[in-house]
Amino acid sequence: MKAKVALVRGGCETHGLAAALRAVGLARSTWYYQTRTRVSYAEKYAHLEAPLKAVAEAHPEYGYRRATTELRETPGHHVNRKVVERVHRLWDLPLRRARRPRPSAIRRAVGAAGARANLLSKRDKAEIGALEVLYTDFTELRFAGGVRKARLIPLLDHATRYVPGFAVGERANSGLPLDAWSAAQRTLTRYRDSFEGVVVHQDRDPVFTGYAWTGRLLGAGVRLSYALRGPKDNPEMESFFGRFKVENRSLILDAESPRGTQDYRREANQILQSGAPSLLPRRPAAPGNHPRLLPRGLNGTINPEVRCPTFGGVTSFLTRCRNVVRRQL
Repeated sequence: MKAKVALVRGGCETHGLAAALRAVGLARSTWYYQTRTRVSYAEKYAHLEAPLKAVAEAHPEYGYRRATTELRETPGHHVNRKVVERVHRLWDLPLRRARRPRPSAIRRAVGAAGARANLLSKRDKAEIGALEVLYTDFTELRFAGGVRKARLIPLLDHATRYVPGFAVGERANSGLPLDAWSAAQRTLTRYRDSFEGVVVHQDRDPVFTGYAWTGRLLGAGVRLSYALRGPKDNPEMESFFGRFKVENRSLILDAESPRGTQDYRREANQILQSGAPSLLPRRPAAPGNHPRLLPRGLNGTINPEVRCPTFGGVTSFLTRCRNVVRRQL
């Protein structure tokens, strides 16, 4: 092929390109393909070098997948992840090679337990009472026009779909779920003498298998249940997140980003308080005769004759429960 191209290059000036191509039996498209100006892969995507290095400096632990997500958020840089993967190797990115940490002893124990780690897999969920099973997980909230990110972690009650506690922060670190549990504790202690027998269901995120989270909950008498298949084993939490984000999408996107961590958390909490209808149970099909029971009273017992009242507007479910418990004392 190279010999034919050299012959055509030498004879095209004298006999013309068409005659030279016919003489050597070379297609015109092949000639143009072989003689085009070649650009290396790095030169072709040189415009991505600066933004990718900026992402690598801000997040040294990011691989090509998360770097692609960050890059797509910048206007004019919608590229395939395979391109980012290849230029990462060309430019020796990311700056820090992230090694998979060794699983903690708790995570190894959960893996060894297998299906037994999911305490709800064989349990009849129709028989679960109020405030007996709580679901939890992280989700991402985008505000300030979608530019800023926040992390939300609620604790969702199975029977009433009420959220007794939640926390919002900039990062999904180990301190955020502890803040959410502290808020839930302040609510639950009004209706329970202890947390013995309460089940908290979560995935196997390192935060939920860490010593801080497990030690805090096990010390309070809580039983820990783990989802082995990710969102598939925690559909109640995924359903809540989807409904909450849809109902409050405009409210969250329109929120501005204040300066300072305390102001940031204060405004994020105001967003959730403004979205109170999403945090309340859905209106029962038959008003005044909700099939699920109220939370336990202060003496740890449940009155099976008392049914949940009709929910409407932004009236606090917690206030209604408190009034019912006080009348029972």
